Amino acid sequence: MPEGLAQWGPELFMVREQERRRGPAPGNDPGRDILRGGFEPCLLALLRLSAGRDPGTDLTSGWFPRALARTGHLVRAAELAYTIGDELKQGTELLELVKAAAGAGDLRGAQALAESIPLRQLRDKALVALVPAWARAGERARAVALAESIRYPHNWGWAWALLAKAAADSGDIDEALGFAARADDEVSSCAVDGTEQVLALLVEVAVATGDHDRAAALADRVEDITRSRNPTGWSKPRSLAVVLAREALQGNLDRLDALLRPVPGPAVGAGDTVCGWALDEAGDQDMVLEGHPEESAARPFPAGSPLGARDLACVLDAVAETADQDVALALADRAGTLLDTGDGRDHDILLRSLTLLLARHGQVERALALADRLDLDQTGARQADIAGELARSGDTGGAEALAHAITDRRARDRALIEVVRELARRGDQGRAEDLAHSVNDRWAQGEALLAVARETARHGDPGRAETLARSIAHRGTRARALAALVELSEPSHARRLAAQVVIADGWDPVLPVLERIVPRSVAVVVDRMTS
Repeated sequence: MPEGLAQWGPELFMVREQERRRGPAPGNDPGRDILRGGFEPCLLALLRLSAGRDPGTDLTSGWFPRALARTGHLVRAAELAYTIGDELKQGTELLELVKAAAGAGDLRGAQALAESIPLRQLRDKALVALVPAWARAGERARAVALAESIRYPHNWGWAWALLAKAAADSGDIDEALGFAARADDEVSSCAVDGTEQVLALLVEVAVATGDHDRAAALADRVEDITRSRNPTGWSKPRSLAVVLAREALQGNLDRLDALLRPVPGPAVGAGDTVCGWALDEAGDQDMVLEGHPEESAARPFPAGSPLGARDLACVLDAVAETADQDVALALADRAGTLLDTGDGRDHDILLRSLTLLLARHGQVERALALADRLDLDQTGARQADIAGELARSGDTGGAEALAHAITDRRARDRALIEVVRELARRGDQGRAEDLAHSVNDRWAQGEALLAVARETARHGDPGRAETLARSIAHRGTRARALAALVELSEPSHARRLAAQVVIADGWDPVLPVLERIVPRSVAVVVDRMTS
């Protein structure tokens, strides 16, 4: 692991390394007087010149072609994708372009591109993605026709389930039930990989339509498939974890406890058991949800359980922000028992999720006690995580005190950045600015001031926001701060700020925000770089 990665965290570590290499911002603040009129043609000309100095960017995949698709240049994006020599990579990129164009509302263009994808399996996936998009656009008949046209049977259930979810979201209960029944029929007649994903989505449809008995029956089937297919681990994605999270948010931990309860029996394949688990085990239906683990949850967890540490971590992550206190603490107790009695696999993943859940719900001492179980490098990193969660829960004072108490300076600075971000988001700009200036690391101080500048503009003081942005020491960080103000400014001033960013640090920091306010900018850069 690179030095400092754990303490700074993945989000900040790479940005910090790149921006420190780019060096300090020029002292004379170049470009401040440019484009006083904020004319769009001048900005586009400046982008052309800047792009000409940086010809090494890959334009055939990733952000660039998808941005073209989102901004009305789908044909140009497809042309770039079709230059990819590898047929699988080409088809994968075309699939992403279909999704990008559909998300931007160009459904006809997206469907035409989908139907042109050479690899039939990827063409099917593109058509599946378009089914709910047409339905949400009010073209239900076209969505049905498209679902009927999908070639491979293993995609049929997913297409009808997505259509059912779109109908349920629009309030059309009868249509949703009909499409859901069709999806169920498809996966029941053709059991394939991904069946549990379809059933998990149908659980959501059943809940949305008010049929909670149906939702429970579908959840049982997800559990049965997971048990039978994954006797020693999970496959991606973790559909059962989605079901467990939904039930936990409703205050129902029966299924979770049944999965965590050891069942006597042979280890493999005897009668109706898989790795010692009875497939028809109903669990304790009379369990009372409390803040401490039941007797069943306190027993050692069996090896080979369908629910491992990583998967319980997924459940905790899914409910952390929305679960009420009783549910959160009950889940925390069960996770703590698994950490103490499990087989050790993915221990650190569950430990991180558990500490964040506890911090989010005000259990700071318990969270810190867990962090102390890690080695010294990881302890500081986890303490910074806890401080961030504590701030987001509303206890910014406690979070600040915890941040200052962290002994590792890198983890301490990351924690202070998180507290500054939350203070600024909540409108306490003065306190956020003072705390940002208390950060000793120059780059970290700039990252904190970036958050203050952005939120200051959002709260109605653009002049002060710009002054803060221009006070940031590192070139790259200052450019990102000014770029953040671009999308919060009126069009003429936004173009002037964008030009200043381009002069200070090139087109890269500002192009994502220009995609929204000057859609032609992406095409201009691509044309210049391919000319």
